[in-house]
Amino acid sequence: MFKLSEIKELIKLVDQSSLQELEIENEGARLSIRKPNKAEPLYVSAPVQHTYAPIGQPNYANPAPASAALEAPVHANGQAKQEDSSLHKIVSPMVGTFYQSASPGSAPFVSIGSKVTDKSVVCIVEAMKLMNEIEAEVKGEIVEILVENGQLVEYGQPLFLVRPE
Repeated sequence: MFKLSEIKELIKLVDQSSLQELEIENEGARLSIRKPNKAEPLYVSAPVQHTYAPIGQPNYANPAPASAALEAPVHANGQAKQEDSSLHKIVSPMVGTFYQSASPGSAPFVSIGSKVTDKSVVCIVEAMKLMNEIEAEVKGEIVEILVENGQLVEYGQPLFLVRPE
């Protein structure tokens, strides 16, 4: 079992580090700490309000309308994100760490506006000390990079948006 002071210290350490997620198991107890991803959409919802009649009397009032049960995804800066269905998403084929370049001092494989072919390497995802080159899979132009260098990514997580040619 984890002590509250240990949990608070672990939260502080994760918050101050570049780690995005930490899982620990100790004596059968499991603790998972995860930072919110900056690229994850935020969903805003309004509570549904109902009006009720006193017991024994008919309820002629309709439920009060909620402004919107679920709004459009919102970026961390508060602006609504518009999905463009014509864009191709390059997704991570595995859980790992996203790298924009082959080494810390080298230039990124691609940037916004870069033209790519289906065989162009766009990034590396490191998993279990293996560097996996990720290819564009489509010919087009990079219009958005959805993750930051060094960020942990999940299987199927979108990494880039490409406008196909």
